[in-house]
Amino acid sequence: MIAKLTPLRCCLVLAAAVSFHAAGQNSGAPADIGKIQRLLAQYAKAVDTADVELVRQIWSNSPEVSFIHPRGHEHGLDQVADHVFRQLMGETFSERKLSIKDVSIHAYGDTAWSEFYWNFAAKLRKDGSPLATKGRETQIYRKEQGRWRLVHVHYSGMPVTGEGRGA
Repeated sequence: MIAKLTPLRCCLVLAAAVSFHAAGQNSGAPADIGKIQRLLAQYAKAVDTADVELVRQIWSNSPEVSFIHPRGHEHGLDQVADHVFRQLMGETFSERKLSIKDVSIHAYGDTAWSEFYWNFAAKLRKDGSPLATKGRETQIYRKEQGRWRLVHVHYSGMPVTGEGRGA
């Protein structure tokens, strides 16, 4: 049986994520941690290659799928694949490289999440100018028919600190 990722369950997962943040370590079955690490590598490859078919292999096709990013909020696998990977990654950039670091993974039953920092280097397709950004990301996964699938991504820039900033 596949557990439905209801709003309440999602909030519980995120609350648990906050409680584990300070530890900065993985939790859950080592086999699940390894599978999610491989899924993260596939996710980075999908960004690097703007490969929509790979996106469809690693994401769930459930209606709950969502992706929150600085340019918008996508709902459903079709929007994620089209708006984020085909348009933003594929049409905006001629080259892309996503480097993931400081990963923490937490897996419980058929629900899991990861949190990590990333560096993104790219070249704009329109004029070849370079772009380099840094950020952080949380991903939520659900086990479907024995395989982990992405159901939600939320990414943002690095923290803003200093007086009068980040309010």
